[in-house]
Amino acid sequence: MPQERDKDSLSVNPLFARPGEDTVASKTKLADGEMLPETAYQIVHDETMLDGNARLNLATFVSTWMDDHANKLYAETYDKNMIDKDEYPQTAQIEQNCWKILADLWHSPDPGGTIGTSTVGSSEACMLGGLALKRLWQHSRRADGKPTDKPNLVMSSAVQVCWEKFCNYFDVEARLVPISEDHKCLDGFELEKYVDENTIGVVAIMGVTYTGMYEPVKQIAAKLDEIQASTGLDIAIHVDGASGAMIAPFIQPDLEWDFKIPRVHSISTSGHKYGLVYPGLGWVVWRERQWLPEDLIFYVSYLGGDMPTFALNFSRPGAQVVLQFYLFLRLGRSGYAKVQQACQDVALYLSAGISEIGPFELWNDGSDIPVFAWRLKEGHTDKWSLYDLAERLRTKGWLVPAYPMPSNLENLTVERIVVRNGLSMDLADSLLADIRTETEYLNRLESPMPQEAAQPGFHH
Repeated sequence: MPQERDKDSLSVNPLFARPGEDTVASKTKLADGEMLPETAYQIVHDETMLDGNARLNLATFVSTWMDDHANKLYAETYDKNMIDKDEYPQTAQIEQNCWKILADLWHSPDPGGTIGTSTVGSSEACMLGGLALKRLWQHSRRADGKPTDKPNLVMSSAVQVCWEKFCNYFDVEARLVPISEDHKCLDGFELEKYVDENTIGVVAIMGVTYTGMYEPVKQIAAKLDEIQASTGLDIAIHVDGASGAMIAPFIQPDLEWDFKIPRVHSISTSGHKYGLVYPGLGWVVWRERQWLPEDLIFYVSYLGGDMPTFALNFSRPGAQVVLQFYLFLRLGRSGYAKVQQACQDVALYLSAGISEIGPFELWNDGSDIPVFAWRLKEGHTDKWSLYDLAERLRTKGWLVPAYPMPSNLENLTVERIVVRNGLSMDLADSLLADIRTETEYLNRLESPMPQEAAQPGFHH
């Protein structure tokens, strides 16, 4: 009989172990002795081997590839701590260069005189934007002798979960405007029902996570102008541009969504999404310095002077900031435009191909950010769902998530594709072929797929 294996241990192939080394290692406890680096490397390497192929992951927005020069820079700057601005003054200067580039890209009235910062992803950037809105609202209320105990933030029900976290963690009521078949994103419709004197701001999303659609910032601002004219409420907008803030300036330059609209006080984005940098980088920039309250800023010694700093995290990597500057230098406006346009071309090609497959109906086509979603046509089948299609595609290596839409449309299931740099037209042809093949397989079913297969595996 084979010996029962301890599932909390790792068995090392004797070929990889050196003389005198143990061939069993614990997953959950430190061993008494040491292990040679070659053996430890082989174990960890093998443990990660079953992870999916990142290039076939069409669920994530996060960059999965950079060039060899970027990889070399990354290796050279692993040890940079972004918070140690006095120890790493050049990295600190590079951070300033980057957010000033973004301030200029997003049409700040004074890119050199405003303020911004890098963050650990755009979730932290969103939270800093939300904190600034809350603190400004508190200052205004106190100056008028009014209470500050019931702040609220207005946003779409399709908002990314980081905004729900912000409201939970910082005691702000989340007022979610439901999306519908007629209003697929926050567009200003009935906004007056959700805002009041306790509203700290409105969040507009440039690329809704569920579907990739832009929320019309200019239209939302116009509605807030109407509300101010009738009620006196002057409510600011934070643009969550996690993806779209690095898409629209390059391939939709005529779209008005940024600091050209005075009501937009702050914009956040993910450097590690369509900024094209490896994971771990976000940015937030304010239209003018006055919209970031001074009492949220700390000052640190830097090159004989003081540098402003504000963040939820303290020690954090500086390498990704260096990589962002590298890409800004390398690509410029024309380079970013080429990369983003290539992604959108693939998205439009894929969405057109999927729309021609009988059971499917597009929710949107990828003409905003290169992301799109589709659903099953009503009444097409009761034998399978989009969850089943997602499972079938997973057997081919593709991760194409299916999930329910947010409240008010939770009975609607969609499937979504995110086209990132690296998904070529050739790969798109292979994906379309696999979708057709698996759809034909599902259509031939004579009885329903098992229910356990039809479970949502992805929500954002």
